Amino acid sequence: MSDLLSYAAEDHPGPGAAAAQHLSASLAKLAAADAATRDRAERAFSDTLRIALNQLASLLQPQDITRASLPPQLVRDWVAPDGHALVQISPKVPKGVDPNDDTMLRRFAKTVKAAEPGTTGGPISILHSADTIISAFLHAALWSIISITILLWVTLRRFGDVLRTLVPLLVSGVVTLELCVVLGMPLNFANIIALPLMLGVGVAFKVYFVMAWRAGQTGLLHSSLTHAVLFSAATTATAFGSLWLSHHPGTSSMGKLLALALTCTLIGAVVFQPVLMGKPRVKRAKNQSQGINE
Repeated sequence: MSDLLSYAAEDHPGPGAAAAQHLSASLAKLAAADAATRDRAERAFSDTLRIALNQLASLLQPQDITRASLPPQLVRDWVAPDGHALVQISPKVPKGVDPNDDTMLRRFAKTVKAAEPGTTGGPISILHSADTIISAFLHAALWSIISITILLWVTLRRFGDVLRTLVPLLVSGVVTLELCVVLGMPLNFANIIALPLMLGVGVAFKVYFVMAWRAGQTGLLHSSLTHAVLFSAATTATAFGSLWLSHHPGTSSMGKLLALALTCTLIGAVVFQPVLMGKPRVKRAKNQSQGINE
């Protein structure tokens, strides 16, 4: 074999000739080696072939598969010690339908639960986890609004002023959700945390403007208060918006939604709230008293 490879390399020079010469020299060395070396080489070359041939022979002689013929580890994964067997169910996905569609997943889980209430598994766990997380954040948002309303009442002592603070905040939240739909930014389990945070961060801007309005300050858009609010919002947006640069999809979407929510909150405080408040109460009272004196 070694000589044949060497002759072939000499008669047909070109691609592969050097490899053939190297293989010929290696086979010549193996032929001149001792018996132990040749045995090791034979095992290295033939063991994998023997395994493949044995597997092929087994495939050509199939037998009935029973629980007794299966490996015990596999049987334990599917059959409990008391005899109960694990049944795995998968939905039939129609053509053109996304298999990850939430509506189809929820319908499949409800159908299976109706047939067997004790069913568990991935789809059911995912749905229950999603419902738990969404419910928790809805409760967090509700308690945030209630807490903010109580603190505003303690601070402002006027129901109208509390509404002047809360309404722009809630409008900013609604606009944020609408822009999420327009911009194709769906809510997920990571970025939904931005909504309760937006309430806590955004209410501060509204309080500043209401307090200035109660003190009789006019021209809020070009006042030093607006400049301070803009710089404060820019600092906060930079801190939260930096999450947008994260490689993690959930963290990145959180930073994106926080930046959008803060922008909407700032626009609501600077543009919408002064229009909602109108003329300062102190200035109106002063003008009315001057009219009576005249």
